[in-house]
Amino acid sequence: MTIELPRIAFLGIGLMGAPMTRNLLNAGYPMTLWNRTESKCEPFADDATIAKSPAEAVADADVVITMLENGQVVDDVLVEQGAIDALKDGALVIDMSSVQPSVARRHAALAAEQGAGYLDAPVSGGTVGAAEARLSIMAGGSEEDVARALPVFEVLGKCTRIGPVGAGQLAKLANQTIVGITIGAVSEALLLAAKGGADPAAVREALMGGFAGSRILELHGQRMIDRDFAPGAPARIQLKDLRMILDEARAEGLTLPLSQQVHNEYLSLVANGHSEVDHSGLLLELEHLNGTLMGSLGRGPKT
Repeated sequence: MTIELPRIAFLGIGLMGAPMTRNLLNAGYPMTLWNRTESKCEPFADDATIAKSPAEAVADADVVITMLENGQVVDDVLVEQGAIDALKDGALVIDMSSVQPSVARRHAALAAEQGAGYLDAPVSGGTVGAAEARLSIMAGGSEEDVARALPVFEVLGKCTRIGPVGAGQLAKLANQTIVGITIGAVSEALLLAAKGGADPAAVREALMGGFAGSRILELHGQRMIDRDFAPGAPARIQLKDLRMILDEARAEGLTLPLSQQVHNEYLSLVANGHSEVDHSGLLLELEHLNGTLMGSLGRGPKT
């Protein structure tokens, strides 16, 4: 006896959405796809239905997943373009974008008016984690809705329920605080070592085995050494996340000086024309500030 899987509408087939869609299709889920630029759906045309609008995409969906750039875009797709109004009774909306917690709570209320459930479930892991189905999924919503979504989440990575609606987005803000500050720390550490004459590649290798070891040092440290800044997560998205972090901090009466400093550095990086580089490209702003290149240092003959 075969179990009929729920139909998923996936809105947003970008750097993250495309590999997530492929994993869901490989798992056998029937899918309807929508993207503002329709050509990004074309690689899936043989396996999924391509919708002309968000409202058309969600009309017969049991589960609706959004993976869009920011809260404004999510609001446009769900509210202004009528996706929430087109939900069928009993559907479950899962917003896996990174948006403000207040936006998540408002969308949850609108979904409830249509008889639909809602989860805010942002992710960490980047394009590599999306492709390898190793995303860390931070879910906010009821225990019942998280339980409904678990079979879908298990295809994409590992889910942790954080708390009520909005809590997933707070966890993502915490994640991006650590990511942004740590990228800054790795940039400064490797440039410092290289400027003094050490091989930054050897320094990275040594640090990986100690207390300073981290996923960011492992992956983004190598990107910095290789000067490979093709975007997995573009700098403009990291800047957007840092703005949300600072906005949320102000709303809670908090001062976060490290987040503020890293925000300012990403702001300069983007202003200097590097909005589309990977967020590990923060090294470029540090090099600009110091008038030197890490890649040209610490590469002398070995003794």
